[in-house]
Parts: sequence; structure tokens; C-alpha cells
Amino acid sequence: QVQLVESGGGLVQAGGSLRLSCAASGRTFSSYGMGWFRQGPGKEREFVAALNWNGGSTYYADSVKGRFTISRDNAKNTVWLQMNSLKPEDTAVYYCAARWFPATSRASDYDYWGQGTQVTVSS
Repeated sequence: QVQLVESGGGLVQAGGSLRLSCAASGRTFSSYGMGWFRQGPGKEREFVAALNWNGGSTYYADSVKGRFTISRDNAKNTVWLQMNSLKPEDTAVYYCAARWFPATSRASDYDYWGQGTQVTVSS
């Protein structure tokens, strides 16, 4: 079992930055692939970024590539999403998710989810 708690969301102006954190419980955190997903108003949940258990492979949605960076520290049981050059279209609830071993971009592959953190980008 893994429990995930996101933090770091908030209101920011376009062009600004935020850093989201996802704190995980569980002794086998280092074995999980981790992903960030988001759901904007009236939209379906979409993939943002993911990385494998050792951080060796990372994946990004085209819409955030070059602006967002996903990273993890297995010793701290934490995953981060650094978001730079934010745009109003990045406004969404951001969710952290975990699955056993390889990370993927499909939300249906993930077994554990956090409660989400709101990110609002004003123009």
C-alpha cells in the first residue's frame, strides 16, 4: 500500500513557477513508477509527467516539455514537479500517482492516487 499526499499548489501569474511535492508512505516507494496527472475545469484527466523507480527514465506530455521537470528522492519518499513558465492553460488540479515498477503515461495503469492540489495560473 502506498499513500500519496500532494502539496505546493496555489495561485500564480502567467510566466511564474511552482514546485509541487508528493510525499509517499510505504517502505517500497523506491520500487514504484511515479506520475503526475492533471484535470482542468470541464476536462478529462491528462498525463503530465512520469519517471521510473530510479529516476533514470522520464516522460513528459508535449504540452509541458521544456517547462516542467519531474524528479524524485527515494530516500525522502518524495516526488517533485517543478513547473516553470506557467500558462493559464496549466490551470488544473494536479494529482500524484504510483504504480509498481515502470512508469507509464496512462492514468488507468496507476494503482494509487493522491487527493490532488489546485494550481491556478492567472493571465
